[in-house]
Amino acid sequence: MKIVIKMEKSVEENAAEFFERAKKLKKKLEGIKKAVKELQEKIENIEKEMPKIEAPKKLRKKHWYEKFHWFFTSDGFLVLAGKDAHSNEMLIKKYMQKDDLFLHADIVGAAHCIIKNGINASKKAIKEAAVFAAAFSKAWKNRLSSIDVYCVKPEQVSKKAPSKEYLQKGAFMVYGKREWFRKVELKLAVGLKKEDEYHVAVCEAESALQKQAASYVDIRPSLLHT
Repeated sequence: MKIVIKMEKSVEENAAEFFERAKKLKKKLEGIKKAVKELQEKIENIEKEMPKIEAPKKLRKKHWYEKFHWFFTSDGFLVLAGKDAHSNEMLIKKYMQKDDLFLHADIVGAAHCIIKNGINASKKAIKEAAVFAAAFSKAWKNRLSSIDVYCVKPEQVSKKAPSKEYLQKGAFMVYGKREWFRKVELKLAVGLKKEDEYHVAVCEAESALQKQAASYVDIRPSLLHT
């Protein structure tokens, strides 16, 4: 700390001036302390009035099948559909097994769809899967009201192309007899399904979601034409 002494004043005058300055500084310091205390009290009052924020719940761990379009039928069969050429390829090559069923809308540009353990699925479950396969096809984008869907066994689905033909990624050949579902209506239901302490957004056949969600809404292609 520097002390400046004014030479034109006496020692007593300098001392008196320092004393007055010290008193003023002391008053300012007391004022600052008072203001700090008042501010602390205000902060404490605000903190008391603020609602307690609960720690965020841990994020729900996703299931392996959520990399695809998916839903469970009204009687519990898992249905999967590809999202693009890559996932269509992966779904068939990696996840389709001999006990599954394969479904596809009768239109160029549609998701490959499988029912896990589909050979044991009920007729209702297969019809719900057919609705799913119909919706995830270009029929929806083309604003059709319905589309035919076929169902076959896994051994009828092959990557082997006819002579001198090439199958692009995500494309497969289907051989043999097909089970047809004619004029499948393009309509899905969207809602929230309870899973443990979480609510999961799902999009599936209405008859399946009726049993799984307290409320839902129907969705259809806009400006339908047949």
